[in-house]
Amino acid sequence: MRGENIRDRTQRLALNVLDIASEIPRDYSSQVLARQVTRSATSVGANYRAACRSKSGRDFLNKLKIVEEELDETMFWLELIAARKLALPEKLAPLIAESNELLAIIVKSIVTVKENEKAKAKE
Repeated sequence: MRGENIRDRTQRLALNVLDIASEIPRDYSSQVLARQVTRSATSVGANYRAACRSKSGRDFLNKLKIVEEELDETMFWLELIAARKLALPEKLAPLIAESNELLAIIVKSIVTVKENEKAKAKE
């Protein structure tokens, strides 16, 4: 993972989640989880890209908060999929770990942006 940028990592997360979702059984409740995790995981990358194109610090911050929410939601759905044993643990564990890492990075970025905004306001 070292040296990869967040944009690439969020895109790869979405692709890997899509792969897992396609392997989930076709019964109704399992497919609800598959659709939900697919939506949230693909939203992570899309909203991160939008953040990168933001027009102001406040806009960037708001979009990063959406990324944070979508990552947390993705982790929730992945955990439910794991609890229901709808995918192999060895396939889910790396996705949950990557979601956790990305979430930590995004939260740190949010804190940094807030600190920078406060510093600018004091000037």
